[in-house]
Amino acid sequence: MCMVIFAPIFAICAFATCGGYSGHLRVRVECPDKSQSNLSITVNFAYPFRLQQVHFQPTLCERNRQETIFLVGDYSSSAQFFVTVAVFAFLYSLMATVVYIYYQNKYREGNRGPLVDFVVTVLFAFMWLVSSCTWAKALSDVKSATDPTQVLLLISACRHPANQCSASHHPVWSELNTSVVFGFLNFILWAGNIWFVFKETGWYKTGQRYPMRSASGRRANGMSQRLCSQSSFDQSGDSFYQHPYRQTSFDQSRESLGQQHYSQGSFNQSIGSFRLPQTSLGQPIIISQGDVTSKGINPIMFVNDT
Repeated sequence: MCMVIFAPIFAICAFATCGGYSGHLRVRVECPDKSQSNLSITVNFAYPFRLQQVHFQPTLCERNRQETIFLVGDYSSSAQFFVTVAVFAFLYSLMATVVYIYYQNKYREGNRGPLVDFVVTVLFAFMWLVSSCTWAKALSDVKSATDPTQVLLLISACRHPANQCSASHHPVWSELNTSVVFGFLNFILWAGNIWFVFKETGWYKTGQRYPMRSASGRRANGMSQRLCSQSSFDQSGDSFYQHPYRQTSFDQSRESLGQQHYSQGSFNQSIGSFRLPQTSLGQPIIISQGDVTSKGINPIMFVNDT
């Protein structure tokens, strides 16, 4: 919207203040003979500032003779280049305004319109910068060439000490200074509009659809993914180890409990197996000594296993 409103206005102000300028300076030459003095010598100059074609005729202070003097310098190329850029920028901004308002749908249908607009905007921004810089330098030279002090040095009568020369009027430069300011304002305006025109092109839309990541961003993203995968793996590993640990501890407790029962049973069995057989003696049998000695019978012992 800033482009639509301010671009034509700034362009008009730029070429109007430069192309419509006309200035003048005035000097005076006083001779010893007052009748030969020239108290008002006016030098007029204007756009396109071909100063080598500007001339005036001061007096020589002798026998009513005059000489023709030309100013020095030709700055038409810089001034005309600045005005040409301003005129074409004004015309293009008007055309762009009409397209933005009345043909917005056709402008957005394809990518050709935004691309042409982008290229032209970049071109005009560059041209405004170049033309403003060259015109600022040319204006400085014009000011120096039309300085009344420098003009008086060109007059032959002013080289004689008997004659008195002075400047009675200096050129007014406010209008040309304004043209330089508007030139750089136009550059800022067109350069700032480059971004908004670029957003309408397919290049920007493609970049938004498939964003390009820098190498550092890719490394950082890859590292974060690795850290996330490592942390998830560690958590899964911890949970994996925690569950078997619980199962193992439970199995160990069961095994220890079984071992205790087994040890208790084996201990009971060992006690049972270690138990000595009980003996019970029946009623004693009395055998006489004669029978033993005669018959050779050994004593009999009954063992009761119960």
